Amino acid sequence: MSVDFFYPEYEIVRDQNRCISCRVCERQCANCVHAFDEASGKMYADDSKCVNCHRCVSLCPTRALKIVKSGNTFKTNSNWTNDYMKEIYRQANSGGVLLSSMGNPADFPVYWDKILINASQVTNPSIDPLREPMETRTFLGKKPAKIERDCDGNIITKMEPNLELALPVLFGGMSYGAISYNAHASLAQAAKACGTFYNTGEGGLHKDFYQYGANTIVQVASGRFGVYKDYLNAGAAIEIKIGQGAKPGIGGHLPGLKIVGDISQTRMIPQGTDAISPAPHHDIYSIEDLHQLVYSLKEATDYQKPIIVKIAAVHNVAAIASGVARSGADIIAIDGFRGGTGAAPTRIRDNVGIPIELALASVDQRLRDEGIRGNISVICGGSIRNSTDVVKAIALGADAVYIATAALLAMGCHLCRSCHTGNCNWGIATQKPELVKRLNPEIATQRLINLLNAWEHEITEIMGGMGINSIEALRGNRLMLRGIGLTEKELEILGIKHAGE
Repeated sequence: MSVDFFYPEYEIVRDQNRCISCRVCERQCANCVHAFDEASGKMYADDSKCVNCHRCVSLCPTRALKIVKSGNTFKTNSNWTNDYMKEIYRQANSGGVLLSSMGNPADFPVYWDKILINASQVTNPSIDPLREPMETRTFLGKKPAKIERDCDGNIITKMEPNLELALPVLFGGMSYGAISYNAHASLAQAAKACGTFYNTGEGGLHKDFYQYGANTIVQVASGRFGVYKDYLNAGAAIEIKIGQGAKPGIGGHLPGLKIVGDISQTRMIPQGTDAISPAPHHDIYSIEDLHQLVYSLKEATDYQKPIIVKIAAVHNVAAIASGVARSGADIIAIDGFRGGTGAAPTRIRDNVGIPIELALASVDQRLRDEGIRGNISVICGGSIRNSTDVVKAIALGADAVYIATAALLAMGCHLCRSCHTGNCNWGIATQKPELVKRLNPEIATQRLINLLNAWEHEITEIMGGMGINSIEALRGNRLMLRGIGLTEKELEILGIKHAGE
């Protein structure tokens, strides 16, 4: 007997005085929540199917709809919460692993919100970014440790390949398959317009997007989906994905229902088959093995492209980063435990990994202590939500940041966390043609451009208030940060002083 019925988590509230039964909500809902009753001429809703994506609320012409949190709960128990009880019921009924989308929603500390930024006053005057030059460019890759000259005394200017960013913000890895063609097109076009880069994720690169190669980071993950010589040479940089913040220690999984048409061709796997990448790279079991892959990729691309190694933020992340810096990689990307995902086991997403703020600070300090910070650039990701998070991340030691969930929100995502179902009502995390077409790439591209332009203005304003006129001067400048409501140990790891000191 099935016992998995629960009172709906959300309820559709319909104002019948406003509702004109236009049936827009019915046509727009991919979850079949709304239905029209011919006999009464009224609209009704099946609350149990609602995922709170707000598509119906946004498009209702008379504002007759709103979605509210259901007040129905089990008997209060601080240990056995509603969520834990429902999860046990579901697993007892299905025997399956619980899957979730997007980042960790649990009530863990958000350290960005406990870090304050210092401002300049009289002795170190502030800078007016409207009237004085501010440098937001940054370069990712190996930097020379010293000035070298040739036999004639001229400075040798040849450097290792670097990525040049107009703003220290990149679009993080989201694979074609996990997100739609239109979403990928929007990211690629916005990256080109803004002088930054977008990341293919582990799904390969659609043939239509090779034209954006100068602004593309191509990823090599454990499943090697879509990886071949032309793909490696198509991008401006190559990222070896060892792990990601939402699911450290395990591989990726794209359900077979999303492996259709061009996705199958791009990933080089049969249609309808699950794309399951293994937990480890089966050719990497040591830093020496990683070194071999790094140089194999450099050899395949004639040493013209920087190599990124992406790892999840875990408890020994500083030691791992030290090894990566010695492997020959040019850039390390660290992904914190709030990082988003199209699908991850719920238990892993919510309990494995550490916050990006602590991981970033410990990595930067370890590399400095070992005298190898200049050997490698650092990108951090995992819930970068606004321009102040960017400033704080760079002050903690990052060279640049990855944003992914913020980019999806800019395109129209409402964070309903049901990406793994493939029924994204906003045309982003879906492969259903009737849903994909809902995302207009031109509009989405402009919204992404607007977001980065807005952040750039705010970043220069904040830097000006700090008395700092360049990203390079901000990087690792923890003296400009202060903590509030943090323990001594947390302040020690972050490398900052308490507010008031």
